[in-house]
Amino acid sequence: MKVLVTYYSKGGNTKKVADAIYEALEGVDKDIMPVTGVDNPEEYSLIFLGFPIYGHSVPVVVHNFIKRIDPEVGLALFATHSSHKESRLSKEAVEHALSLSRGSEVLGSFTCRGGTDPEVLDRLKDRPEHRQWVSTAHSAHSHPDEADLDDARTFARDILRRARKFEKHFL
Repeated sequence: MKVLVTYYSKGGNTKKVADAIYEALEGVDKDIMPVTGVDNPEEYSLIFLGFPIYGHSVPVVVHNFIKRIDPEVGLALFATHSSHKESRLSKEAVEHALSLSRGSEVLGSFTCRGGTDPEVLDRLKDRPEHRQWVSTAHSAHSHPDEADLDDARTFARDILRRARKFEKHFL
């Protein structure tokens, strides 16, 4: 089984989670790289795809990458965000990513909090539509923390077990 961990990360939060996922994948041929460095996603039987959540959605570069993934490839999504852990925002973004997947076998998803650039928070704090989110986002400054990264490693091992169980389907 050939596995790819790929991600888009502006502030480094999603890359930290990608690194933790990659580290947890044992006994497989694996690669890790930014989404923009992936030329042939069809070379992989399982792809872990990570992104930061911006405005309830998926960044355009990730949106475009998801559309390139062959439906025969297993897919696991992970995302970072500055909202509450089980927020509607994170769920909507993952659902949006799922809707783009063109019928790929999605084996699971994982989200965790990640800090936002303080300059962004400062710019948005006086806008009424963002005030509540900004107050929540301040508390995400120390994430992803070691507990989040441990959860990401557990997620990766679980997805790999599922993929091995259905490996014939992905090969």
